[in-house]
Amino acid sequence: MFRNVLLLLILLVPGLVLAAQPAYKLGARDIISVSIFAGGEEQVKVDITVSDQGLVNFPFIGSTKAKGLTTAELERQVTEPLAAQYFVDPQVHIQVKDYQSLQFSISGAVKNPGNYSMTSSTTIMDLIAKAGGVTPERGTVAYLMRKDDERGDKAEPEKINLQKLLDEGDMTLNARLESGDSVYIPLAKGLNTSESKVYVSGEVKKPAPVEYQPGLTALAACIEAGGFTQYAAPNRATLVRRENGQQKIIKIDLEKVTKGTIQDVPLKPGDRLDIPESWL
Repeated sequence: MFRNVLLLLILLVPGLVLAAQPAYKLGARDIISVSIFAGGEEQVKVDITVSDQGLVNFPFIGSTKAKGLTTAELERQVTEPLAAQYFVDPQVHIQVKDYQSLQFSISGAVKNPGNYSMTSSTTIMDLIAKAGGVTPERGTVAYLMRKDDERGDKAEPEKINLQKLLDEGDMTLNARLESGDSVYIPLAKGLNTSESKVYVSGEVKKPAPVEYQPGLTALAACIEAGGFTQYAAPNRATLVRRENGQQKIIKIDLEKVTKGTIQDVPLKPGDRLDIPESWL
């Protein structure tokens, strides 16, 4: 009985399982509010946007790294140069005004599939709750798709046992998500997505598995996923495919495909297509 009540509370109150969440780390496109006090007066008050490269143009200091830092860490990072060159005993206060970097998507057997922006550290249970919970037709496995930051491509989808997580209350399976993660929960009758889906992720409007059908191409899959976002770099698309137990990486210039100057690339079941961010 207690376990059932706990699971109900978790689904109704996102973030309940994260009683002691780690401090939020800044990411691209977050907007921070900065106040600098010195001599008993507020010297500067300004809003700053974290660039796609993870930098902020901080008052007096100029370009400085912000991505991956907490607001407290950023305060300490900028206080020293301000004190050394500009103010006596400056006090820097930084708050997140608008969270833009925590973006997730969930599709499949949930009540409200789609893209979601979160304002704090997020788990798969939080995202399921945000999407209204699972439907009765859901299967026993969820697929978590995540970008491999070191390699720049997509890692193999991670399988999460929903039967143990949702039905048995095994919170060790409540995976903590990273910005950009996509979660897919198939229906009970279609669990083997590797034989029926291709995975489209990155800078498309609806990153999610796309139903495979003969003749499906890379550009068509992107269109199925809602098309490119304004931050997309389709000329640097990457296709990851497994052949004979080996991973094969194929670079595709979908910008040229769109213009008709090169041919589109036919996809195979299980392919993973990623559209990166523009460098500009």
